[in-house]
Amino acid sequence: MALAKQNPTETEAWQNLRQHFYDIQFTKMQQLFEENPKRVEDFHIRWNDFLLDFSKNRITDTTLNLLVDLAEEMKLKDGIDALVEGKEINETEGRKVLHTDLRKCKEVQSEEVRSALNQMKEFVSNVLSGTFKGTTGKAFTDVINIGIGGSDLGPKLVTEALADYKKHLNLHYISNIDNDSIECLKKQLNPETTLIVVVSKSFTTLETIRNANIFKEWILSNGLKTQNHLVAVSSNIEEAVGYGIASESIFPMWDYVGGRYSLWSTVGLSTALSVGFNQFEELLQGAYEMDQHFINTPFKQNIPVILALLSIWYNNFFCFETEAVVPYVDKLKMLPAYLQQVIMESNGKNVDRFGNPVNYETGTIIWGEVGTNSQHAFFQLFHQGTKIIPTDFIGFVNPFYPSDLHDLLMANFFAQTEALMNGKEGSYHTDEHNDKNAKYKEFKGNRPSNTILINKLTPKTLGSLLAMYEHKTFVQGYIWNIYSFDQFGVEYGKVLANNIKAELKNNAIKQHDCSTSFLLNHYLKNRK
Repeated sequence: MALAKQNPTETEAWQNLRQHFYDIQFTKMQQLFEENPKRVEDFHIRWNDFLLDFSKNRITDTTLNLLVDLAEEMKLKDGIDALVEGKEINETEGRKVLHTDLRKCKEVQSEEVRSALNQMKEFVSNVLSGTFKGTTGKAFTDVINIGIGGSDLGPKLVTEALADYKKHLNLHYISNIDNDSIECLKKQLNPETTLIVVVSKSFTTLETIRNANIFKEWILSNGLKTQNHLVAVSSNIEEAVGYGIASESIFPMWDYVGGRYSLWSTVGLSTALSVGFNQFEELLQGAYEMDQHFINTPFKQNIPVILALLSIWYNNFFCFETEAVVPYVDKLKMLPAYLQQVIMESNGKNVDRFGNPVNYETGTIIWGEVGTNSQHAFFQLFHQGTKIIPTDFIGFVNPFYPSDLHDLLMANFFAQTEALMNGKEGSYHTDEHNDKNAKYKEFKGNRPSNTILINKLTPKTLGSLLAMYEHKTFVQGYIWNIYSFDQFGVEYGKVLANNIKAELKNNAIKQHDCSTSFLLNHYLKNRK
């Protein structure tokens, strides 16, 4: 048995937390700060370039102690060890989960990881220098990454986030099977100077191969050779070679790396082509340092563990179902979408590790947007709505390009967490103001948030940030006693899609429920 199996609600710590919740559920954070003016000293963690302030949460010292008790009673340290030691913790699929191996320092890397990174390094160098050219001898100007899910979201996020480190190549990402978008992109590019990276572990992923076929035909119809313009990231070498890709241009993937954890592998080839291999190595280094923090730090000072325990506190005791992530930097606009896959695909499970239906809530709903855009959109609900949404605020002390404008951005960053916590009550009820709209202008406050303040957005700090959320997700799933590394719900939808695709091709709709049959027949009748 790779992971311990225990219903968390049956632990002594869970029962203690439930009683504690009844005791403090109506306690206001404003009161906690008044009682302890130095409260932040007890609820913050400094690590490398990171500062986590979690004092603006509905917790006391007792809450934190009881949450740590839960982690210890569930034997979380044994779970962490099983993860990094390569135990078969993806038991439903009989696989190890070793994305942490991809970012180990060179001295302890496995031979296959070291070999793959060296292959990436050489290829990236040859493309960026113009040594590796297209069919007509022209150097590449553009790269198209074709993948879906983890083969798209991770690399795209990192490439956009590190735009300040961009080399001369222009990166484009194709995931959805949307021909209108594809045709628009083709009109913008010169096939002679376009390199196409096809990312699919099995090299049979429906959306990826269909999109790759369009660009392969585009290459061939312009008299160019696929071997000069197509490379692959896949574990199915035979299929990729049969597709027309040179064997030396195929980069390996491994079963022990899930798609949503794969940006650290050769799946990150497009990112390395965008920012250079040295910056890609810095990304890995940042993730590795967070791994070491996660593995070796006591729980009370362990950033991913604290974030996970707070999430469990709100999800399972306060019944707050959603969490928001709001980065105050435009280059991280894809972070909420990326985390939706990492967290919701991992922990969206209703069966525990015993194989029984869970009798408690598991995965949280993740969403968000960059600040200050979000302030002019959904923050109204944050401040005065009936929903309580714990929020991670992510900000950077230093911008890439120093400017007074950054102080204005960060003033908003700090002001929002203060307003969510303190609120604003009673100030309009004096005779002097006598405002008939006073009751509409009140903010109750007591809205929880975490502040994650990082020195600067660099490849290294980005690597640490993403690894932090990976480990938070693992801790949540481990304590909820679920398997976080399969995604059978996603795969079932693919089976049905293949069946329906055949029906549409043959203009013959088979047996479905009345709603689906009605929709399919309407589609067939009206398509041109």
